[in-house]
Amino acid sequence: MARYNHAQVEKKWQEFWEKNPINPKDDKKEKYYCLDMFPYPSGSGLHVGHWRGYVISDAWSRYQLIKGKYVIHPMGWDAFGLPAENYAIKMGIHPSVTTKKNVENIKKQLHQINAIYDWDMELNTTDPDYFKWTQWIFVKMFEKGLAYEKEFPINWCPSCKTGLANEEVVDGKCERCGTAVTKKNLRQWMLKITAYADRLLDDLDTLDWPEKVKKMQAEWIGRSYGAEVDFKLENSEEKITVFTTRPDTLYGATFLVLAPEHPLVRNITTVEQKAAVEDYIQKAANKSNVDRMAVTDKDKTGVFTGAFVINPMNGKKTPVWISDYVLADHGTGAIMCVPAHDSRDFAFAKKFDLPIVQVISKDGKEEELTEAYTEASGVMINSGAWNGQESSVLKETAPEEIEKKGLGKKTVSYKLRDWVFSRQRYWGEPIPIVHCPKCGNVAVPVEELPLKLPEVEHYEPSGTGESPLAGIPEWVNCSCPKCGGKAKRETNTMPQWAGSSWYFIRYVDKYNDKELISREKADKYLPVDMYIGGVEHAVLHLLYSRFWTKFLYDIGVVGFKEPFKKLFNQGMILGPDGQKMSKSMGNVVSPDDLVADYGCDALRLYELFVGPPELDAAWDARGIDGVYRFLNRFYSLVLDSKEKKVAETKEMLRLRHNLIHDIEERFESFNLNTVVSGFMEYNNSMLDIAKREGGMDLETLRTFSILLAPFAPHIAEECYHLCGGETSVFSANWPEYSDKEREADEIKVPVQINGKVKTVLEVPKDIDKESILKEAKKAIGDKLSGNLIKEVYVPGKIVNFVVKP
Repeated sequence: MARYNHAQVEKKWQEFWEKNPINPKDDKKEKYYCLDMFPYPSGSGLHVGHWRGYVISDAWSRYQLIKGKYVIHPMGWDAFGLPAENYAIKMGIHPSVTTKKNVENIKKQLHQINAIYDWDMELNTTDPDYFKWTQWIFVKMFEKGLAYEKEFPINWCPSCKTGLANEEVVDGKCERCGTAVTKKNLRQWMLKITAYADRLLDDLDTLDWPEKVKKMQAEWIGRSYGAEVDFKLENSEEKITVFTTRPDTLYGATFLVLAPEHPLVRNITTVEQKAAVEDYIQKAANKSNVDRMAVTDKDKTGVFTGAFVINPMNGKKTPVWISDYVLADHGTGAIMCVPAHDSRDFAFAKKFDLPIVQVISKDGKEEELTEAYTEASGVMINSGAWNGQESSVLKETAPEEIEKKGLGKKTVSYKLRDWVFSRQRYWGEPIPIVHCPKCGNVAVPVEELPLKLPEVEHYEPSGTGESPLAGIPEWVNCSCPKCGGKAKRETNTMPQWAGSSWYFIRYVDKYNDKELISREKADKYLPVDMYIGGVEHAVLHLLYSRFWTKFLYDIGVVGFKEPFKKLFNQGMILGPDGQKMSKSMGNVVSPDDLVADYGCDALRLYELFVGPPELDAAWDARGIDGVYRFLNRFYSLVLDSKEKKVAETKEMLRLRHNLIHDIEERFESFNLNTVVSGFMEYNNSMLDIAKREGGMDLETLRTFSILLAPFAPHIAEECYHLCGGETSVFSANWPEYSDKEREADEIKVPVQINGKVKTVLEVPKDIDKESILKEAKKAIGDKLSGNLIKEVYVPGKIVNFVVKP
């Protein structure tokens, strides 16, 4: 068997494609935009786990190319933000230096994959020509009232020394460094993503995305229908407003709970309770929102403020408590508690000996409750004029009744909070705002963008709650763009998510220095047809990108409302030990030696063969051997057959059409591991035929090469040319199959005697009963002994002779 020299073949065709690009820009063709989630330039470089997503997207891009489309397949670098800066601090080198070096290294590694990236479109979020337009978007949001300043308690990472958005806190820890997150009261810039909550939720139905991702986003947005109800403070005109999804249970509200940060807490707290309340507020400040929401019912804590409100439905005095499981930025920061019908409230009431009043009953009768009655429906009791009504019906009508009586209003609430958009760090896009004592906050004029970072020697976080930029007076002090008076620049920078929220738009018009993108190019090339990346970005990056796209649509920059038509989340490649690959675990597998030993094509194929692409899979170095053997066997078959010019048989024709059908069906379904196994199975079938016929016909081998090309481009190009292909395999048309040609001319029919199979006949599929019975008797010969009672033929299925001894 001739050995496939992968190094020689891959070098040969890479040089050929360099001189003869296989995907030149061609606006006459239908466009197809396939995009990878661009990486941040990590110092550790790429391992085989990173290859998986890039190989999937490249195979899909090459498939679209062979289908006759102009493929947009760019690559760039998410280079601002915490990951890059933390790495620079660890190395003791300025982030501009480490980022540049890391980009060069990973770009070199990406060339190993030999993906058809259009490097002319390459972007870097730290490039002033790029972040000029990131800042431009911020200015436009500021002008529309969507970017605003606010001081309030935020998630604070003591290690990264910066504020974090809720989405960046995972299990109470910083999603970047894993440090437990605390709370800190800071001035922040916010983006009003909540203004787009309904659109972000409703438009999920238009997307061809994994259901789990759409569900995660829907739950994060968390739209709830209900009512805001006003509870007046006892002996005061002051009121506390609560949001409830169960206004039908108002008669059962026996206490209120406020967030410790609620602005009324200190005003309403009595002298007797002041010390306990202040102590509790201090302790709550040291917990993250995630930790506070994760506390179990039995572990919930709280303190009585000493204040009472009046229940608007029954006029009863209702005590007001505080507890850290209520968050100031969720709803109104205050909740009404109905312990008889909410498990959390029931546990709280039992713990602090608070009243429990049942207002919903299964049969209209009050009972002794040992736990909360939480059924979806029941009969109202102890509820005045509402008694006897069905609770599920009242739930829908109560908001309007409350509004008519002037006790509150029908409303909608969301879990989604506005986006904390500033970081107290150096390595990020400067926020283009000037603080003027006379004019207030003023945007840097568009013509003065980009606003660049000052060059500094020391960029480490200050730890004071301010960015290191605040300590550079020559940069901070400036003139107000509006009045010309003395002013100061904003010193917080943008988060990493800023540049990654719109980069897919800029790729197709990166040299435009007049506008973010020309509307002509936006309409021609966008949105993205296929987006491929990890599910870890389901809430953060994808939600932010959708928000920014909708804003750009609103101001007329683009003509589409959603950035990514189709989304595919690939699973991780785990280390050989089944754990996530990391240097600290010592289980990272580098692609470098594998490419040298087996070639790029074999590694690409194994990345797909290792398991279903949407699932995690542990790396097994032995698996690549089988893939490499398959490539060698196919290569040898091509070499052996190309000179023999074997005539096509019906069996070869049938195999070819079935091959096309099966590979395309699996590919379109994204069952990529079964595509690779399909190649192996059909190659074995070709080898069997070749043994009998002296070789395979070249048309089938050319077809096999075309189908293989998206996955193993080098050997496919080589074999296509060996079989007589004159242009690049990527200029060949994707082959089509015929269902008629897939069908066999002959069928296999088992022959039985008294229900037991004695032999199998291969006969024409249209054979008549008389003929097949004759052939069957001949085939089984003297096995058919005794008295023949009955002859049965089920067309195309079975022959059965019933005999008696």
